[in-house]
Amino acid sequence: MTVPASERPVALTIAGFDPSAGAGVTADLKVFAAHDLYGVAAITALTVQSTQGVRRLHAVSAGFLAETLECLAEDAKISGVKIGMLGTAGVVSVVSQFLTNSGIPRDRIVLDPVVRSSSGRSLLNLAGLDLLRGELLALVGWVTPNLDELAELAGCEVSGRQSILAAARELALAHPGLNIVVTGGHLDPPDDFLLEADGAEQWFHGERIESRATHGTGCTFSSALLAQLVTGSPPAEAVARAKQYVRAAMEAAYPVGKGQGPLNHLYRLDGI
Repeated sequence: MTVPASERPVALTIAGFDPSAGAGVTADLKVFAAHDLYGVAAITALTVQSTQGVRRLHAVSAGFLAETLECLAEDAKISGVKIGMLGTAGVVSVVSQFLTNSGIPRDRIVLDPVVRSSSGRSLLNLAGLDLLRGELLALVGWVTPNLDELAELAGCEVSGRQSILAAARELALAHPGLNIVVTGGHLDPPDDFLLEADGAEQWFHGERIESRATHGTGCTFSSALLAQLVTGSPPAEAVARAKQYVRAAMEAAYPVGKGQGPLNHLYRLDGI
């Protein structure tokens, strides 16, 4: 059911800018719109990027980001936050400070811990990763790592289902109140795992989709998850519905560019 425009919650994305609109803030804003949210954005970094990969990254200064966040928070009531690529320790620090003072419920803050691009380029420096693990994780209610990102966060090797369970439990023990969704795109089958803050565990079955439209799937999932949480879905239902949205957006995708193309985030406009 469409939400009346006057009642649409405002969702904030704090992430990098992808000129090809497959990931980052450009994708997040489309996902928010598809879920009847009004999206606002604070850009952490500019990239020279296409469907063929990231060529160059230019970080936004910490001061400029802080001013952007302050400006947005003064103007609108922010119902939820999705955090993506952060790039530097200075940016991680600013985001942590913003969340500390924002009053936004922790369970409506979703962190997609972007460490590297799909092409292997580093998107968060070591100091930033240390600060993310030591400070930011305690302020967010959700984190959505893939297997490699989970290994970075938990500080251990992650290769299969049992190691996912062990690493997720270790991460949850270190950060009480954190909901963890491990996206299993590299598993066969590509099942996802949810460890809720209250200790409940659940696997979500996945099916491999043969498609070149895989650019930004992680961004899309975390943004869709936030949208579900903002509109009141409980944890397991929010994960299931976000997965359904990602799958439908992949299946409805059309060719864009010469590399790994974007999902069709606005597929509902096509009547699909």
